[in-house]
Amino acid sequence: MQALTPIARIHTDFPSKFGIPRQSGLVDALKATIVFESEYRDASALRGLDGYSHLWLIWQFSESVMAHWSPTVKPPRLGGNVRMGVFATRSPFRPNPIGLSCVKLERVELSTPDGPVLHVAGADLMDGTPIYDIKPYIPYADCHPEATGGFTDGIDYARLEVDFPEALLARIPEDKRAALIGVLSQDPRPGYRREGDGRRYGVAFAGFDVRFVVEGNTLRVTEIVVQ
Repeated sequence: MQALTPIARIHTDFPSKFGIPRQSGLVDALKATIVFESEYRDASALRGLDGYSHLWLIWQFSESVMAHWSPTVKPPRLGGNVRMGVFATRSPFRPNPIGLSCVKLERVELSTPDGPVLHVAGADLMDGTPIYDIKPYIPYADCHPEATGGFTDGIDYARLEVDFPEALLARIPEDKRAALIGVLSQDPRPGYRREGDGRRYGVAFAGFDVRFVVEGNTLRVTEIVVQ
């Protein structure tokens, strides 16, 4: 049996897991680049890819590799108190730590110092995550408007209002602001801490530690620290 080998790595603004959107496509303003490993830097392998608008990424939960697996997990969206079968969730704690994400392909750059590079949007991956394969998203086969979402259908996905003082927002590069606000509006806190406990949190994003508190339905940014 052939062993799986990373073909590329993705580069994002998230140096750690905390704060990453829980699914791909939730924050379209998030930008990322996919850089191929040296043996896969062949532009001919990307021939025709620019004709697609979206891609499937098959990747490794590289920070969640475990020696043993559990048949049940506690999804954060259920408050971290209810167990579901691992195959009924997208938990990173799986028999094989493989992730699947759909991202928007913004452009293909064939000639860079790192070889061909893909520019994508809406990724839910940590910086440096290894990618095993890339496949085109095909609407006629991959889109199922009649699909049901299991236990996720009954979950309220209301976004938080983000109170970002202008003086603090000005410290964030302009091209990163929309993405950061989108990430914060998703409520980065763990699912079991959704009750406005007054606790201060911090998201590492694009070289900054963005600190905040949640009061009711409002997330208020309190401090920006350069990492």
